[in-house]
Amino acid sequence: MKQFYLLLMCVLTASCSWFSSEAPQAIARVGDAYLYNSDIVNLVPKGTSIKDSTVIVNDFINRWASKKLLIEKAELNLSSDKLNTLDELIKQYKADLYTNAYLEQLVNQEVDSIVTTEQINDYYASNKQKFTNSSELIKLRYVNLQTGNPKESKIKDIFFASSSSKRQTLRNSSENFIDYALNDSVWVDVSQVFEKLPFINLDNKSKYIKPGNSFTFKDSLHTWFVKIKDVSAKNEITPLQYLAPTLNKIIINHKKNTLIKEVEQEIKNNAIKNKDYELYK
Repeated sequence: MKQFYLLLMCVLTASCSWFSSEAPQAIARVGDAYLYNSDIVNLVPKGTSIKDSTVIVNDFINRWASKKLLIEKAELNLSSDKLNTLDELIKQYKADLYTNAYLEQLVNQEVDSIVTTEQINDYYASNKQKFTNSSELIKLRYVNLQTGNPKESKIKDIFFASSSSKRQTLRNSSENFIDYALNDSVWVDVSQVFEKLPFINLDNKSKYIKPGNSFTFKDSLHTWFVKIKDVSAKNEITPLQYLAPTLNKIIINHKKNTLIKEVEQEIKNNAIKNKDYELYK
């Protein structure tokens, strides 16, 4: 135990002579594998108590030893065919890590991540039949206030007013609202409507959710003023406005995939030109 505390103090202070020695100091061994003090010098965060530091270092050493012992057992007990298969997988995984990291770096440097509105519109026009709503999409505005609010009548008149400029004054009364959403130019999924207007559900949604519908719903605690501006039904073609962020990502990914194919072909062509790659018939 004294030796362990000595080791721990060296780890914490980084002032032990072990760290200045030319030969690394081993603190554990499993077979031909060694764990050195340099492997754990940055393991314990500064300010950690001796008790907690002891637990951290001890746990690390035990896990290192267990892993090494398991690997030894696996190498002894797995068949040669299985080991060869695993070695091939490891090689392939390493190759994939290298190539993916290189291509990702190249793509991030070369691909223009700016997608114009025109590009999105063109892609949508050519592919919109592929995109349909998985559920209803709604454009609406609503206000939720406490039932009995003394300004309820005035707020209601302004909310349902035909003048959009007049409705904008509602924002000045937002301190009276429990919740509200006044931007009815944005499509939202019906699930968000169920969440914000809990009196609407799957069974009664047809009563409330229809284009142009305006209504008030009141219970003992809450009063809602709601205006449904538009509805895009389930399985209809998804509106461009709602789909635009997804199309932006699709177009960027298409640029990346195109560049990757071009890079792979260019590398192959250069290798053939430089006689680094030959295909024997």
